Amino acid sequence: MPAPTRLILLLLFSLFTASGLDAQYRVSAREGGLFVEGADAGATFTVNGDTVAASPAGSGLLLSVEPGIQLVHSGEQTELYHLSPAEGPDQLRRIPLWLSILPPLIAIGLALIFKEVIISLFAGIWVGAFIAGGLRFEFFLGVIKSLLATIDTYIIESLNDSGHLSVLVFSLMIGGMVAVISRNGGMAGVVHRMSKYATNPRRGQFVTWLLGVAIFFDDYANTLIVGNTMRSVTDKFRISREKLAYIVDSTAAPVASVAFITTWIGAELGYIGDGIEQVPHFADSTPYAVFIESLKYSFYPILTLAFILYLIYQRRDFGPMLTAETRARTTGVVKARGAEESAGGEQEDLDPIPGAPLRARNAAIPVLTVIVMTIIGLLDTGLGSLQQGLANPPATGDWGAVWGALEGGFFVNLGLVIGAADSYVALLWASMSGVIVAMVLTIGQKIMNVEETIGSLTAGFKAMFSAVMILTLAWALALTTEQLHTATFLVELLGDALNPYFLQPVIFVLAALISFSTGSSWSTMAILYPIAIPLTWTVAMMSGWEEAAAAGLFYNVISTVLAASVLGDHCSPISDTTILSSLASDCNHIDHVRTQLPYALTVGAVALLCGFLSTVLGGGWLVCLSLMAAGLIVLWFVVRTFGQTMEMDL
Repeated sequence: MPAPTRLILLLLFSLFTASGLDAQYRVSAREGGLFVEGADAGATFTVNGDTVAASPAGSGLLLSVEPGIQLVHSGEQTELYHLSPAEGPDQLRRIPLWLSILPPLIAIGLALIFKEVIISLFAGIWVGAFIAGGLRFEFFLGVIKSLLATIDTYIIESLNDSGHLSVLVFSLMIGGMVAVISRNGGMAGVVHRMSKYATNPRRGQFVTWLLGVAIFFDDYANTLIVGNTMRSVTDKFRISREKLAYIVDSTAAPVASVAFITTWIGAELGYIGDGIEQVPHFADSTPYAVFIESLKYSFYPILTLAFILYLIYQRRDFGPMLTAETRARTTGVVKARGAEESAGGEQEDLDPIPGAPLRARNAAIPVLTVIVMTIIGLLDTGLGSLQQGLANPPATGDWGAVWGALEGGFFVNLGLVIGAADSYVALLWASMSGVIVAMVLTIGQKIMNVEETIGSLTAGFKAMFSAVMILTLAWALALTTEQLHTATFLVELLGDALNPYFLQPVIFVLAALISFSTGSSWSTMAILYPIAIPLTWTVAMMSGWEEAAAAGLFYNVISTVLAASVLGDHCSPISDTTILSSLASDCNHIDHVRTQLPYALTVGAVALLCGFLSTVLGGGWLVCLSLMAAGLIVLWFVVRTFGQTMEMDL
């Protein structure tokens, strides 16, 4: 039987069969935890990833656990239970693990069908809360309880996170700053200045792409700055908001994920470090060295950046994006009329006030302030964090002293500093600084008085409210997938396809599915790296591969997890970066997802093939560069063959 057929049958069999601990033991609720009847004293159990104390009790073992969701694992068996604090015959409920995929699937499906994100996300959270409650109807009372839990548990917990709050405040502040520099005429001045370079739709898109690549240090800052800055420019040339959102979204994470000095690098190195600790062969390697070595397999990020250039240079589009671009060019309607347009009365007027001077510097200086302050914040928090971990910290905490105490070359040290930085603090400093500078410029030049400036700032906050709601609900949905162990289900679903040659494509698909379902590339990396790294090495060694070949597969899988996480993130309507791209571009969110999806999947398919062939051909820089060149050629002809030329651009 061919390997793909075996894999499909494995997926179907794993999805619809329910073998678990109950097939080996009988699990029931007891005072103090779970009683596993038939388990001997030598059996080991993990609950929610942690080894728990098992006490002999009669004919089995008593696992000490608290009420709530319990993912119990022993040997090759994994089962999900809900233990209620209320005693009774229904105290313990077994939850089929495959149900954990339902909340994100329902949210995504409803969003794509009805093109309404907020109610779709809320429905997914509600279903997740009901499942996490043990599927207890209780004469429909359980359904009501799960509805109430969406607000008092999941939404509140999603906001009870400093990182989430930082993103919300940063988004609000950037929205306020954009409103001020729009009303004071600065954005109109930028459009006028850029018109010298962006003289047609193709050049307008290229300038947007160039800015997206230039602001490489953080994907959030990249998305909000480029989208808000270039929106007026692209509108002038009748470039659809869907195309703007695609360029913004597809230059943010791909650049931030593979650049040496970004806010991603710390998390990436941490995840890789946790994984290589379990592989003795790489005991002497640093996570940074492993990351650099894996970059030659970064097909998806690089191919994505090139694919955008092909679309721009050839003036071609296909699929839903072609429809959107044709609408914008022929009718001047850059934003589709849809569900979001019904709230047209809530849109704030961000046109320049009458008589405002169109000075580009009134917008450029605040934006540059955000960029510079982000870099300063990353350096300050990074150096401060590293100082505390030095064996011999300097007497003073100034930058020069801490930098001098670091060992390594310039780029290695810079990577360490950025990796240790608190990006959320840096973004908060940057956005606050940008708002202050924008207000000082506006009031100082007497373009608007204090009251008018604060009114514009408030209008910017109000314009961001819809995105704040969507982000909050997306994070709440992510809590349900985390609580229900959706990622564990997906890992176990595909975990038996252990042929070394098929390991890379299986992990690629798995990472993309997890990222798509959870809406988070970072969570996907955190989940998969500690599993995929030691698994890859073990499978290669058990299959008799030489260490050099196994190392090539090892680096390939590390890069694959990162690249496929970004792919899934691009395809997911519940991803925070996808939501922010729609927000910054003022594009209907579902229209953005719908038009971006064919492009992301096209590049993803080519990247998957390149990654698989790199394993078959033995890896190495020559093989990878050759495959990268082949992938670039394939994508060029894909655009040439399936894309249609926008004649009005000529």
